[in-house]
Amino acid sequence: MTNKALLAEGAEQMGIELDSIQVDQLLQYLELIIKWNKTYNLSAIRSSEEGIKKHLLDSLSVVSYINSGPLLDVGSGAGLPGIVISIMKPKLLVTVLDTVGKKCRFMQFAKTQLKLNNLTVVNQRVEEYQPENCFAQITSRAFAEVDKTLKLTKHLLCDNGSYLLMKGDHFADEPLDNFKIQIHQVSVPYVSDRRYFLEIQTS
Repeated sequence: MTNKALLAEGAEQMGIELDSIQVDQLLQYLELIIKWNKTYNLSAIRSSEEGIKKHLLDSLSVVSYINSGPLLDVGSGAGLPGIVISIMKPKLLVTVLDTVGKKCRFMQFAKTQLKLNNLTVVNQRVEEYQPENCFAQITSRAFAEVDKTLKLTKHLLCDNGSYLLMKGDHFADEPLDNFKIQIHQVSVPYVSDRRYFLEIQTS
């Protein structure tokens, strides 16, 4: 199966339709990750096939839960899921934040190469980040425990804003009693690990 077919079929299984531009941008983005990986070690994943499954499809699985307000992706790393969301929702304002300079340089390069005008890259510690406007939604994929994520980012979330945190099975070991959480279990095609989104309203 070609990379295009694998990506399109996996997305279709999640009820996501990709147009040809999105397919091309997503695969080009993955190629950039793999190319930069040789020098900068952005990800443990080295092959396109594995990258489609564990990076692109995994990040795409959050897209249907995203609403229209400005979004911050915390601890983006190579831009997952933030850059994938920005490709899928070109009218949505997406900010990706990471403390590691090389990762932010990569995301800035990807933004330029893919012409993602809706994307802003921030190289800063999240607790020190003071943007002019708050965010309606905050995502993270591999950033920190739930309570730590909320503590570090609460100054960035608008009133009535929400968190959408991507987690594996281990989230069940975290102390979650203090939060109003909706747990969504999702099935990511070709990925055997169980995946969850924790949707958290803070007000």
